[in-house]
Amino acid sequence: MAGLIKREDIDEVRQRTDIKEVVDGYVTLKGAGLGTFKGLCPFHDERSPSFTVRPQVGRYHCFGCGEDGDAISFVQKMDHSSFHEAVEKLAARIGYELRYEDGGTGPNREEVGKRQRLLDAHKIADEFFRAQLLTAGAAEGRNFLHGRGFDRAAAEQFGVGYAPQGWDSLLKHLRGRGFTDAELKLTGMFSEGNRGIYDRFRGRLIWPIRDIAGDTIGFGARKLYEDDQGPKYLNTPETVLYKKSQVLYGIDLAKRNIAKDRQLVVVEGYTDVMACHLAGVGTAVATCGTAFGTDHIKIARRLLSDDGTGGEVIFTFDGDAAGQKAALRAFEEDQRFVAQTYVAVEPTGADPCDLRQLKGDAAVRDLINTRKPLFEFAIRASLKRHNLDTVEGRVAALRESAPVVAQIRDAGIRPAYVRELAGWLGMPIEEVSRAVGLAAKRAASGAPAADTAGAPGAGQGTAPGQAGRPAAAPPSDAPIAFMRPDPRDPIAAMERQALEVVIQNPAVLGGEAALTGGAWERFEACHLVTPAYSAVHTAVRAAGLAHVGDPVAWVEGIRREVPEPLQGLVSELAVVPLPASTPEALQRYCRDILARLFELQITRVKADKMGQLQRLDASAQPEEFQRLNRELMQLEMQRRALRMDS
Repeated sequence: MAGLIKREDIDEVRQRTDIKEVVDGYVTLKGAGLGTFKGLCPFHDERSPSFTVRPQVGRYHCFGCGEDGDAISFVQKMDHSSFHEAVEKLAARIGYELRYEDGGTGPNREEVGKRQRLLDAHKIADEFFRAQLLTAGAAEGRNFLHGRGFDRAAAEQFGVGYAPQGWDSLLKHLRGRGFTDAELKLTGMFSEGNRGIYDRFRGRLIWPIRDIAGDTIGFGARKLYEDDQGPKYLNTPETVLYKKSQVLYGIDLAKRNIAKDRQLVVVEGYTDVMACHLAGVGTAVATCGTAFGTDHIKIARRLLSDDGTGGEVIFTFDGDAAGQKAALRAFEEDQRFVAQTYVAVEPTGADPCDLRQLKGDAAVRDLINTRKPLFEFAIRASLKRHNLDTVEGRVAALRESAPVVAQIRDAGIRPAYVRELAGWLGMPIEEVSRAVGLAAKRAASGAPAADTAGAPGAGQGTAPGQAGRPAAAPPSDAPIAFMRPDPRDPIAAMERQALEVVIQNPAVLGGEAALTGGAWERFEACHLVTPAYSAVHTAVRAAGLAHVGDPVAWVEGIRREVPEPLQGLVSELAVVPLPASTPEALQRYCRDILARLFELQITRVKADKMGQLQRLDASAQPEEFQRLNRELMQLEMQRRALRMDS
């Protein structure tokens, strides 16, 4: 077996990898201060961004759920891969050749992680299907695309392919590339019969389904021939890679536009995604044979930076009963978004693909631009189920629609819809307003103790000046000495700020060459009284100066020295934004904070010596009395010098 990756190579990959570029593949990040970026945490559901990335030190930390780490651990968690696999993936990303303890070039094919083998198989299958679309046997597939307004360039843009009609075309191809049947069974691309496995997709048009990072993880296949007894659309079944409730077709192509335009358009099919993108709506995605659910919302909210500062989600549905039902299901999830949600339904029932064929690209854009608020659609849909020409029908319609209006979270919009509903029903505004108010009270009384229980920071204290940053509870197995410091304690706050400065910008102690001089020695001599911060201070000293010029290695060295329960705290201190908008302001802030720390130390030492002086009999010990006075005078001069320098 191949040995472990050499430690120095792991450190080199960690140092060379731009963690922001890695995280950007999954989360929309925005600037949050000098050298710091924030986004919605990919590890828990939140409305306000608390996931912080600091590329200079190569780390991330979520101030909401406490998740932290470097680029390697991020890839591990997001891809559900091993440490070994994550390092290899990042090394390949930067073109770095890893070395192994046994002197080899890495694990052989059989030893590569299961997930990577599956990805490799999907990549090769993707290439195979695309090549098949150009063969004579794929004429029916090309005719299908042409009939829906897609030329060869469009097929190439979306990676559309063709699965030959034979039973084992793909099977033979992948076997020839070294994959075993045991591996191929796990891909979802094959079915199994009495004689073994055979191609799942046969005689069908193929769309590759990719994850947010652009890796192919499954396929969608459309029936082309009348003698095909299978369903119209056949997708990859659930596999290690492919979880349909967590997949959005087209997300790899749309993610940049979604983040830039703060818009997500949800359509129903692969060809609808293609039509939208080709028509200029580059924010379109589709679910893969399932309703738009909670896991999809998490993906969408991370890309939208769904933090209450704008953004919109637009659902397009067919105008038939099934489409209306889907829209109402989407409305039930509306409250999970901060972004405004809309619905776009074409009056004739045409989907984006049909609309583009019939009326051109502009019609698709107009469909999206003439969207209606989702709650308006939901209200009108509820009214259609009742006969509004009768008193009984109007009362029943009010009972059904009032709870819908009551769910509108924008307090400024809700009264306007009360008036609209009164007009649609032909009833007094006061009566409708009263019904909506009662519906809201019923919802509140039937809800859990607090709707905000799952919101980030709910019921938790926050540090002064750190709005939205919850004071996390200590780990259950952490020693009592490492309980979370009280953010209201001014001494603890001072020590925390000083550690933030030293960990993020150690050169502030005088530059790398000067760290062996008085500034570094003064910091080493500091006595921090808060147990958790004292342990981090000890780790900083133990890490030494060897890696102070390499921020990534510097932080990693400190993390290795602290007790395990405090490793997350080190990451937190390394990424928290410092209050400075320019390099000059940052340097001033760092100098001021350290000056305050050193002054605090001087004040403590002075207090100790003053106590000694007061307990001393000056007549009995005149030399000791004079020595203490000289030291007190020197300390006062140092304190004044610090104030002048800062």
